[in-house]
This record gives sequence, structure tokens and C-alpha cells, in this order.
Amino acid sequence: MYTLHLSKDKKIKKLIEQNGEFTLTKQKNVCTWLCASILSQQLSTKVAKVIHQRFLNLYEGKEPTPEQIIATAPETLRAIGLSNAKTSYVQNVARFTLEQGMDHRKLHKMSDEEVIEYLTQIKGVGRWTVEMLLMFALGREDVFAIDDLGIQNAMIALYKLDRTDKKQFREEMLRISKKWSPYRTYACMYLWRWKDNIPVK
Repeated sequence: MYTLHLSKDKKIKKLIEQNGEFTLTKQKNVCTWLCASILSQQLSTKVAKVIHQRFLNLYEGKEPTPEQIIATAPETLRAIGLSNAKTSYVQNVARFTLEQGMDHRKLHKMSDEEVIEYLTQIKGVGRWTVEMLLMFALGREDVFAIDDLGIQNAMIALYKLDRTDKKQFREEMLRISKKWSPYRTYACMYLWRWKDNIPVK
């Protein structure tokens, strides 16, 4: 049971007591999950929801196929509030799905690092985005999002870390997170809940 393991860390134990248990779910449609993730980048949760709904409305409220996304004119995507960059990134994801494949069965056979390497080939998809996908779409239990600002801020506050020396800061974060393995995804979820800044799914 992951809560038993994570409770060895007193700080996380307190968060478990406050928030109860979390569960991870797996998403079948990885392509649309990744598109939704790109849509929500650098936006507040509220605005991201509005844009995502507008995006679905282009396809009669349903999740579009990669073919439908590619067939959508860039100006149509821009009209719902996407920047030029996001418009091309979303279409890059759809194109990659058709050309290389993004089936969840295929991704489940890969290790976390292999999935990161595979999907960051897509222009507009960075490591952080794939880490979120590993956690919230593929249900991987041992992902540590070291570059996530919410995680960093929570760890600075809870573990009295100092980010002045970036290299040392990362090493300290990794050292602390090793104790959470093989359940680092859940530890991240508790840290986000502490700051109440869970990333938009």
C-alpha cells in the first residue's frame, strides 16, 4: 500500500492524513489527452476549461480523431483562442499519432524514460508534459516531476530547501524523492495538494 510506504516521511504522512488516498486512472485516448494538455499550458484552470470546451465543440462535443484535428484549418483553431504555436503543436501531436503511433498499449510496453524520449520528438511537447501524461494518462506510479514549479515550491517550504544553487537544489530534491520510490507520483500529488496547485489534466 503506497500510503504505508510514503508515511515513513513525516511531512508526507501529515499530507496523507489531511487528504486521504489518491487513485490514478488510465486514459485510452492518449492523443487527445496530450492535445488537452497543450491547450492548458500557461493558462489558469478556468481559462483552460473554456478553451478545451471550445475545442471539443468544433467536433460536436466529442473527442476528435487525429484525422479530424489535422483536417481542421489553423485559423479555426486560432479562432477558439489558441496561439499560433499551440495550433501547430496540437496538429503536430495528431500527425505524430498517425505516422508513428500513440496507442496506449504501445506506450504501456515502454519504460518511463522511453515514453519521454519517444514523445518529446514532437515539436511542442517537453519533458514536463510527458511526465504529466505518464502520471495522469498512463497511471505510472513512480514519476517525479522535478521541474514542476508547484513541486519545487512545496519542497522548499516543507523541507527548507534553497534554490540559490540550482544544481545543489535538484540534487537535494532527488535525494528526498528517492525515499518515496516506487510511489513518487503519489508523493507529487500530495505536494500539489499542499500548495493546492494540481496541474490541469
